[in-house]
Amino acid sequence: MKILCWNVNGIRAIHKKGFVEWIHKANPDILCLNETKASPEQLPDELLNIPGYTSYFSSSTLKKGYSGVAIYTKEKPLHVFHGYGEPRFDDEGRIIIAEYKNFTLINNYYPNGKASPERLQYKLDFYEAFLAYANGLKKKGKNVVVCGDFNTAHKEIDLARPKENSKVSGFLPVEREWLDKLTANGYVDTFRLFNQEGGNYTWWDMVTRARERNVGWRIDYFFVNEEFKKKVKNGFILSDVMGSDHCPLGIEL
Repeated sequence: MKILCWNVNGIRAIHKKGFVEWIHKANPDILCLNETKASPEQLPDELLNIPGYTSYFSSSTLKKGYSGVAIYTKEKPLHVFHGYGEPRFDDEGRIIIAEYKNFTLINNYYPNGKASPERLQYKLDFYEAFLAYANGLKKKGKNVVVCGDFNTAHKEIDLARPKENSKVSGFLPVEREWLDKLTANGYVDTFRLFNQEGGNYTWWDMVTRARERNVGWRIDYFFVNEEFKKKVKNGFILSDVMGSDHCPLGIEL
């Protein structure tokens, strides 16, 4: 089973760049999208009903064209949920959870903390709400696969210029410590199971054309619970796929 995740920076924008053709070529069993910036009623049928896939969307109820996540899946999930039961997180359309027979997939678009101290605190609170939810699933004996744009680079190897960004949200000690906490809770960064090298990034600043120089950040991840690690056969980044300021990443189970 191949699961891909991609922050598309607007599903309507990426649609014009051959998104549907790309899906058929990439052929994932499940595709998770972040930052769709649209609700289903704003989308054409060609995006809602891609042949071979069932689609599910979570959209912001607070403002149009903001945030948003989606799942396209070949196998219909047993259940789909659209939040953690906390309106201040659920209303931004950042969460979609699909329960399958062998694992529960959590697709999150984590908040960005750059705008203000309040948004940084919101981001940290969102992290905690997610971790409590995921740990609750584990306690019930379920396996957890979580993916998305975490908006934080974990270690110095995960961004091109760690020293210059040590006081920037996305690489603040408090954010990095939370990713330490995630791994301490028994969640494994799947990409690092297969690749320990630097220079592997998932986001590049478009304004400075950083992608051409590979001055990037690895802020998109797949984590699985420790017990499920043995099922992960590959973890990879598709850095040659264009169309967004992020690139897709994936795992094979």
